[in-house]
Amino acid sequence: MKKNKTKLLIGIAILALGFSRAQSNDSIVETINPVPEDKEMAMGMDSAIKKDTVSTFKRVKLDGIAAVVGDYVILESDIEKTLIDLKNQGAATEGLTRCGLLGKLMEDRLYAHQAVQDSILVSDDEVNAQGERQLQSLVQQIGSMDKVLRYYKKPDETSFREELYKINKLRMLSEKMQQEIVSKVEVTPEEVRQFFNKISESERPVFGAELEIAQIVKQPEPTDAEIQVVLDKLNKIKADVEDNGASFSVKAILYSQGPTKTKGGLIEGITKQSGYVKEFKDVAFSLREGAVSDPFKTMFGYHIMYIEKIRGQERDVRHILIQPEISKQAMENARAELDTIRQHILDGKYTFAQAALNFSDEEETKYDGGVLRNPINFDSRFELTKMDPKLYNQVRNLKDDEISRPLLEQDQRGGGPSLKLLRVTNRYDEHVADFSKDYMKIQQLATTEKQYKTIKEWMDKHIKDTYISVNESRKDCEFANNWMKK
Repeated sequence: MKKNKTKLLIGIAILALGFSRAQSNDSIVETINPVPEDKEMAMGMDSAIKKDTVSTFKRVKLDGIAAVVGDYVILESDIEKTLIDLKNQGAATEGLTRCGLLGKLMEDRLYAHQAVQDSILVSDDEVNAQGERQLQSLVQQIGSMDKVLRYYKKPDETSFREELYKINKLRMLSEKMQQEIVSKVEVTPEEVRQFFNKISESERPVFGAELEIAQIVKQPEPTDAEIQVVLDKLNKIKADVEDNGASFSVKAILYSQGPTKTKGGLIEGITKQSGYVKEFKDVAFSLREGAVSDPFKTMFGYHIMYIEKIRGQERDVRHILIQPEISKQAMENARAELDTIRQHILDGKYTFAQAALNFSDEEETKYDGGVLRNPINFDSRFELTKMDPKLYNQVRNLKDDEISRPLLEQDQRGGGPSLKLLRVTNRYDEHVADFSKDYMKIQQLATTEKQYKTIKEWMDKHIKDTYISVNESRKDCEFANNWMKK
C-alpha cells in the first residue's frame, strides 16, 4: 500500500510540475496567467505593487504577484506550489531557496515568451495530445476521472483540461526555445583541447572503471508450424474483437507478451518520427481509427494492432505481441553452434570480430566487431557503476579477452530468447581524465560548457529586451540572471 501511495505522489508531483520529461534539464512550470491586454496597466505594475494596492489584476491581487516576464505572470503561490511538488517527488530541497525557484520559473517564462516572438510554434494538437495522455495516466493511477477531479479540487473536467493546456503550452514552448538556442552549438577539436588544458591537473575529473564488451548472438528460429499456431491465435482474437465486440484492451492483457501488456497494449503518441520499427509504424499509419490490423511480423514477433485514436500526425494504438515457441532442439542447436564458434576463435581460425561479422544474428553489432554501444552516449565504454546489473553480472568475472560460454538472453523489448557469447575487449581502471583516452567524454563536457555559455548570453540579451517586473518583496534576491536589470 505504501509503495502505491509513493507512486501516486510522484505522479501528482509530475502533474503539478507541468508533466516535465524525466531528463535532468526539464523545465519547472506552473499555471499560466497572461498579462492583461491593457498595456498601461502592465507597465505601471511596479508602482502599483509598491503602493500595496488591492485592485484586481485579471482576478489576481497585485500583492500576490511575484514577478512578470513578458506576457506571463508568476504568483507567489506558484513558488510555494513548486516547492511542495518537488518535496512530494522526493527531490532534495535543502539547498533550494524561494528566490532560486522564482528565478527558474522566470527563465521558463522568458523562453516561452521569446518562442512566441520568434514564431516558434506548438500546435494545439500537440498540446491537447499531451494533456490527453496525462489525464489517461492519472485516471489509471487514481481510479476514475471523478476521483482525479476531487483530488485536484477541480469543479469539472473542462476546467481541468484548460489548466493542463496552459501548463503544457508553456512547457512545450520553453523546451522548443531552449532546443533552438543550443541546436547549432558544436565544439571543434581545438576547442576541446583548450577546454581540457585550462583545467588544472588537481581539478581534472576522475572517470570510474570502464569496460568495452563485444558479443556474438544466435537467435533460434521457430518452425513454420510454430509460426502458424501464432497466426491462428492472432486471427482468432481479431475476429472476436470485430465480430463479437470483445475488448482489445482485455485481450492484450490476457494474451500479449510485450512490455505494454499491463496497459492493455497501449502505446500513445506514435508519429512517423517515433523510434519504433518501420513495420510497426507502417501499420499504424495505414489504418483508420477503430480498425484492427491483420497479423504482421517485426523483429520482436507477430502482432495485431488496434488504432485507438488519430490526432493529426499522432496515433494512439494498442497491440498484441505473441512470439512463436522456440523448440528445445532449436535452442540446443544454437548453443552447439556458439560452442563451435568459441572454440574456433580460441584455436585461432578467426578473430572474435570476424566471427561476429560472419555468424552473429544481431544486425546492430555484427558490422562493428560485435562491440556493444552504451545506450546513454553510444560510446563503446560501460562504466561499472552505471552498467545494467544483468550485463554486469554476466561479465564481471571475465578476464580480458576471455570468451564466455553461451549465455541465455531474453530480449526485454519483447523479442524471443537468444544465446550469446560475451568478451571483454578492453578494461579501463578508475583514472584521472586523459585527453587521448577520454576524448569523447571531454568533448561532451566541453559541449555542455559551450551550451551553458550560449544560453547565458541569450538570457542576458533577452532580459534587456523584455518587459520584466519583480515584486518589491523579492528585490533582495540574488538571482543567477540579471532580472533586476541593474
